Amino acid sequence: MIESQFSVKHWLLLGFLVLAIIIASIQPLELSSYILHQIGTVLMLIALFICFKKIGLNFYSFTLYIGFLLIHIVGAHYLYSYVPYNEWLIQYFNFDLNQTMGWTRNMYDRLVHFAYGVLLYPFFYRLFQVWLSTLKPFTVFLLVIQFVMASSLVYEWIEWWIAMGLSPEDAENYNGQQGDIWDAHQDMLLATVGAMITGIFLLITGQKKALD
Repeated sequence: MIESQFSVKHWLLLGFLVLAIIIASIQPLELSSYILHQIGTVLMLIALFICFKKIGLNFYSFTLYIGFLLIHIVGAHYLYSYVPYNEWLIQYFNFDLNQTMGWTRNMYDRLVHFAYGVLLYPFFYRLFQVWLSTLKPFTVFLLVIQFVMASSLVYEWIEWWIAMGLSPEDAENYNGQQGDIWDAHQDMLLATVGAMITGIFLLITGQKKALD
């Protein structure tokens, strides 16, 4: 059901998000890079509020959007490259994910880009559904995939532009490239694959229930 007025459940989610921001703001690994990342959080929240009021969203899309922001906030606190997900898994589940997968770098930034496609697909679909209401669902699906690809590219450009004005060390801390020359390409690919997974799943299972 499309809603354009905040209810208790919406305020609870937003309250949880604010609490996460407060906790993440306590002794982040590198304050200036943390602030740069959190500027993105603020801009995305503004976009969420505007779209929610102007065109309405269902709670499913709203929740996934907040979920993406929570993943991003954790990454911002640890500069993405230093999120100790593997240490947490070893400590609490005695499972070494990096060793099992053969990873030699911190993969949390990859998760965030993948989540961008997976979790924000319903939000983007709603935008195109309103703007281009005469189009068939499959056409909107293709447009959303292209939008995720294009917006991922623009993000990588912005990240590169910001990093150019920083010292080499600060730039590395901010963009989390970890010495991988193909970092931007793989990030964009994962976002695209993530959007395709959610889009195809909703097309097959009946997107009306999830998107309307």
